[in-house]
Amino acid sequence: MDVVLPDGPSSPRLVQVLQFAASRRGTLRRLRDRYGSAFTVQSLNLGRTVMLSDPQEVRELLQAAPELADTPDANLGSVLGPGSMFAIAGEEHRRQRKLLTPPFHGRRLRAYEGIVEEETRRETASWPIGREFPVMPSTMRITLNVILRAVFGADGAELDELRVLLPQAVKLGSVLAVVPALRLDLGGRGPGARFARHRRRYDEIVDVLVDRAQADPRLAERDDVLAMLVQSRYDDGSAMSRGQIADQLLTLLAAGHETTATTLAWAVERLRRHPEVLARLAGAGDDLFDATITEVQRVRPVIEMTSRQVRAESLRIGRWTLPRGTVVTASIALLHDDATLFPEPERFDPDRYAGARADTYGWIPFGGGVRRCLGAAFASLEMRVVLRTILRDFVLEPATGAPERSHNRGIAVAPARGGLAVVRRR
Repeated sequence: MDVVLPDGPSSPRLVQVLQFAASRRGTLRRLRDRYGSAFTVQSLNLGRTVMLSDPQEVRELLQAAPELADTPDANLGSVLGPGSMFAIAGEEHRRQRKLLTPPFHGRRLRAYEGIVEEETRRETASWPIGREFPVMPSTMRITLNVILRAVFGADGAELDELRVLLPQAVKLGSVLAVVPALRLDLGGRGPGARFARHRRRYDEIVDVLVDRAQADPRLAERDDVLAMLVQSRYDDGSAMSRGQIADQLLTLLAAGHETTATTLAWAVERLRRHPEVLARLAGAGDDLFDATITEVQRVRPVIEMTSRQVRAESLRIGRWTLPRGTVVTASIALLHDDATLFPEPERFDPDRYAGARADTYGWIPFGGGVRRCLGAAFASLEMRVVLRTILRDFVLEPATGAPERSHNRGIAVAPARGGLAVVRRR
């Protein structure tokens, strides 16, 4: 079958990389305007990459069987560990996803709501009144404390240490995932060596917590993820190894922390500039909060793309025939900016979702297919409860200044000034 790739820029790879580094969203829009909904580019860590933003072609990509297209070789799994959900594939991915799904659905999911509200009120109790401040450091602490309690179930000296260690490790790891050359160990120096030290200490802490869980006579009564993983068994009756547990917990801690915190910071930034929506949220029910968060994720996606790598000899996606090894990326940013899916896409309007859900393959902040974020329901609940608690306890003052620019933090895209807020108590 003949290869058919979309057109794209012919400039040298370094030039393309620098253009994306300077303005990822702007470069994507410029390329879409020139080449249409699909184009081929050269990226820093993925090499030749086909970018898609046609909803039907994105659907075909994300619905492709794992043996045809799966997560790229270069991904977060390279820093989170070989047992991470990002690193494993095929039957092993299916088996572990089956084990990890229960804590984030149904009864267990609802049990986290009180934890989220408690951590939000604890953090916001010290917010300055009447003075501008960035909310993102607060949302980072809230989501970190929530995921630590959800994963490990209780406080203690080990969790206190993880509260310091994890933000440093996650921030560093997201950069190392994008720029693999920085992983070189320069005689115990450099970012690669620093991350390795963080990882060794993390593994030591998890070993202590696993030993403690296995010795807990009330283990079966616990709702935390660690307790569930220690007790879980695959279909053949075997248990997860220590390494698998450590890698999967690190994946949950990383994925369940920064992205949710960043979306909440964007929510504050957007709501301050849309006081009519802000006013309606006072005393509103869950539906409007959910619609508002959905619209925040559309206009300010924290993760702007999700990728697959062709594993078959070739793969036909819509108009294109892609050879083995090709990285194919669904551009979340361009999809969410598509006027055929979202009329007047630049307009912030939660009412788009009144009585309806966002299109499964037009709105994809959590990815899609077998690689869709398994904590999506947990993240949505957490964002709703945090935002609801903040607006119940505080008046968020509207802003008249220009919108905050986007800032790339390695993997995530955050408000450049951290989601500035001015609040007063109700």
